[in-house]
Amino acid sequence: MIKFGVVGCGRISKRHLDLLGGGEIDGAQLVAICDIDSQRLAEAKAKYDVAAYDSLEQMLGDPNVEVVVVLTPSGMHAEHAILSARAGKHVIVEKPMALRLDDADAMIAACDQARVKLFVVKQNRLNVPVVKAREALEAGRFGKLVLGTVRVRWRRDQSYYDQDSWRGTWAQDGGVLANQASHHVDLLEYFMGNVVSVHARASRTLVDIEAEDTAIATLQFANGALGIVEATNAARPRDLEGSLSILGEGGTVVIGGFAVNKMVTWDFVEPQPDDAEVLDKYSVNPPNVYGYGHQAYYEHVLDCLKNDAAALVDGLEGRRSLELITALYESIETGLEVPIQFRSRHARLGG
Repeated sequence: MIKFGVVGCGRISKRHLDLLGGGEIDGAQLVAICDIDSQRLAEAKAKYDVAAYDSLEQMLGDPNVEVVVVLTPSGMHAEHAILSARAGKHVIVEKPMALRLDDADAMIAACDQARVKLFVVKQNRLNVPVVKAREALEAGRFGKLVLGTVRVRWRRDQSYYDQDSWRGTWAQDGGVLANQASHHVDLLEYFMGNVVSVHARASRTLVDIEAEDTAIATLQFANGALGIVEATNAARPRDLEGSLSILGEGGTVVIGGFAVNKMVTWDFVEPQPDDAEVLDKYSVNPPNVYGYGHQAYYEHVLDCLKNDAAALVDGLEGRRSLELITALYESIETGLEVPIQFRSRHARLGG
């Protein structure tokens, strides 16, 4: 039994706590929680009946905690991950792993020095249709890649941002690209490969925050393919979609739904016997935008810890998508096309 402690009992924590504290993950046990908000801490303590701490340092002193799950605001991820690593704990951190590339590098270095594992939560990679599409990619069924697109059309009104003072700020959160669409940007890079350059635009339209609620971008991939990112929190009156499209010379796959959860198109030049069943078999209907991928993600983490398997998204892979997101913000600020492997001078994310 591997024992977990969770720091941060906010909105996203319910998914993690229900899995770890509800016995949904074989071999995992929730043993501690931590939050500086006394009300949130008391509510989680009452529900899960585990040790409760109002400071991370106290929880890190608990010898029962082997893995720390960092669910605090994004701008605090680096500090909390580094403290956990130095205490000898493995680290799971929600997306994005940090808001600045220097912080991501410091997290990776701290975990390497402490000889602990660092996992970045990208649960959508384990969604049923995404796994099936990735199998097709690795089998070469797409052939030469042509175009990849992601669309995030979700609803986050002012009441969402007013829940916490850090939401929508540059220092602690960023906008729709850094927060809600970071999973989808990761998926685009996961399927299409390394990005050469980006050009992006953004606006703040329906909410009063520092960062953007709507953004669009074009991407040039190293393999010659092009990409498009469309992301908004200004869909009204409800969430519409979180989708991924992959087009290649050998076929097309579109995964839709509001959580990249529904196989919409599965069409290849050279059919295979099971293709006719894919649309029915490889779709799920999760109750919210978080999807069902967290359970598979935790099962993957346990495999890595118990069997020393390679992490699907370790610190370096998490940094890769953060670099892309930072480049998008750099382009937004300058109005210019931005090459990847640059040094940020204008992006406000994390500042």
